[in-house]
Amino acid sequence: MAEKKAVGNKAADNKKAAVKAPAKGGIFSSRNFKGDIITIAVLVIAYFIISNLKLSSLMTGLLVPVCVYIIMAMSLNLTVGILGELSLGHAGFMCVGAFTGVIFSRLIQSAAMPELLKFILSILVATVVGAVFGIIIGIPVLRLNGDYLAIVTLAFGEIIKALLNNLYVGKTADGSIEMNMSGFKNVTDSAGKFVSGPLGLTKIPKYATFEIAVVMVVLVYIICSHFIHSRDGRAVMAIRDNRIAAESVGINITKYKMIAFVLSSAMAGAAGCLYAHNYATLQAVKFDYNKSILILVFVVLGGIGNIKGSIVSAIILTLLPELLRGIGNYRMLIYSILLIVIMLINWSPKSRVVVQRLGAKIKGIFVKEKAAV
Repeated sequence: MAEKKAVGNKAADNKKAAVKAPAKGGIFSSRNFKGDIITIAVLVIAYFIISNLKLSSLMTGLLVPVCVYIIMAMSLNLTVGILGELSLGHAGFMCVGAFTGVIFSRLIQSAAMPELLKFILSILVATVVGAVFGIIIGIPVLRLNGDYLAIVTLAFGEIIKALLNNLYVGKTADGSIEMNMSGFKNVTDSAGKFVSGPLGLTKIPKYATFEIAVVMVVLVYIICSHFIHSRDGRAVMAIRDNRIAAESVGINITKYKMIAFVLSSAMAGAAGCLYAHNYATLQAVKFDYNKSILILVFVVLGGIGNIKGSIVSAIILTLLPELLRGIGNYRMLIYSILLIVIMLINWSPKSRVVVQRLGAKIKGIFVKEKAAV
């Protein structure tokens, strides 16, 4: 009896240790590390190839927006794919980041510092403000689930758009900041008008470049990948898979849901700042419900929970409408058909098996060639 009791106690101790200890293959596991290095290398190679191509002015103008949409898709995938909550107001965090980042960059525009440093500070401010709004919205919203959460986040995005569409922010002659919802009263100089209601942001410093955008994409990918494979990321996925089971082993549901949601909103704020500094003027109506749906489409077509898939889908679905523009009225028809085909390929069980078999064959060919050498 004593021996059986000892064995039982040992099994119980091992079970507790398994719950507390992080699973094998954490952030710096060889498989995860190799995958990250390959993805980053592909992004860097793509940057050098694109930089040396002679692109049209239209395609050149799309380089920064493509990077912005990649960041937005990866950040939303943390909420939709990793946390398992449907958010339809992600463009609201992007809008907040865009407006706060531009206002800050306009305030320090005359400061004696390099433009790159000004832009980095603006991005940091937009990131912090995005995180703060994520906390403010997340506290009540994350108590909801399913359709209710989607409706509330949708309402948040529309409220933010409406408020900023009627906001006036400027700098008076004595250096004070004026902010109201009924037009300018003491700001007479056009250079001191930062946000002009429906006209939106004006005289935006064009700090955004393709190089900075690619660096931000790489940084956001590293953050997302490491978060997913970290202890916190596994806790978030445990909540997604089975909330009751996760709570029963001591996982703080509110804490980890808030971490994922705030991290997602912070990255959306940074993306909004990058997006705004690519244009001379920008209106709040650009960040409407349709933009949130567009970002959600990137996530769904790329694979929910698949960060690499979000990158590929954001690139393809951003460039595809412009590449099809030459065929006129048939452009959206072909675009819609391709969306359906991609969805079927991505989500069909049979197609997944075919892709896995092709991948195994290609891997086998490379292994044989390496062995022969």
